[in-house]
Amino acid sequence: MIKTAIIGYGQSASIFHLPFIDSLSEFELVAISTSKPEKAAKDWPEVKVYTDVDQMLAESGARLVVITAPNEVHYELGLKALNLGLHVVMENPCVTQLHQGAELMRLADTNKLCLIPFHNRRWDSDFLTLRKLLAEETLGPIHGFESHFDRFRPRVRAEKPGEGAGVWFDLGGHLVDQALVLFGKPLSVTARCLSMRPGSQVTDYFHVQLHYSDKEVLLHSSPYHPGPTLRFKLQGERGCYIKRGFDPQEERLQNGIVPDSPFLAKEAEADYGIFYSDEEPEVIESEIGGYRYFYQATAKAIRGEGPLPVTMQDALDGLNIINLAEKSSTEGRTLPLTATSFR
Repeated sequence: MIKTAIIGYGQSASIFHLPFIDSLSEFELVAISTSKPEKAAKDWPEVKVYTDVDQMLAESGARLVVITAPNEVHYELGLKALNLGLHVVMENPCVTQLHQGAELMRLADTNKLCLIPFHNRRWDSDFLTLRKLLAEETLGPIHGFESHFDRFRPRVRAEKPGEGAGVWFDLGGHLVDQALVLFGKPLSVTARCLSMRPGSQVTDYFHVQLHYSDKEVLLHSSPYHPGPTLRFKLQGERGCYIKRGFDPQEERLQNGIVPDSPFLAKEAEADYGIFYSDEEPEVIESEIGGYRYFYQATAKAIRGEGPLPVTMQDALDGLNIINLAEKSSTEGRTLPLTATSFR
């Protein structure tokens, strides 16, 4: 088993990481580092809990470290872990600056370590359905795509301003990654990234257009959208696929559904997307996702039995667009994409 330690004990660690590390036979959870040790110790009485990250990295015996701490410290923590010869999984966004990611990538390559960005939403049921529709060319050539992640959060919560803060870095990072997987790099970017709620000091709304030679891609999130929401709209020469609602895994994990349950990732039939064309509308059964596949692929990569499930170059390509969109929003103009190859 791969001895694993986790840094941070917030919602991300509790919902997206620890349930899979604990349930998969490939891993053994040996340590947690957190500023709130009482809760972690209560929840995981058989696991060593630390308040000092350096002490945990030095003495826990972990081979893999999962970083879920605040975005602005990802680089520092990743650097420490890699310098100690540890494999690393980094929560999205991995880093806030391209040069930081390039340095970590080179260090991991030099030391033959796995450095893996946590883009788990590649294993959302609806996203896997999109990939299948594209592979089968169900819609023909694609000319338009919309990806929405709207929520109803009209009041400011405990949101700290700073580098890498806000919904564009967090949610937007996943939407950008999905778009890159589907269509590759765009030619240019036009964006509006705003602090829309009264009193907000971080980006809480974005409307970002990725321009391609043959299609337009729109990424959108608003804090003022209660009720059923559009998730995907894929438009092609043979018709349009529309998907509403969110992948069910996050909500079910919050409600205590265990990762190895067959119910965790299977969408309800009422949530399936619909393909519209000249013919009668067709309900498209959603693929069955599974965040566990990320960790299973991570274990294989660490053992040298398979490729990384997500590469740092993937993350840097996404971060380049994230930074470019912020600049586009500030300057009020469309900006061409710049290169992000650091190898």
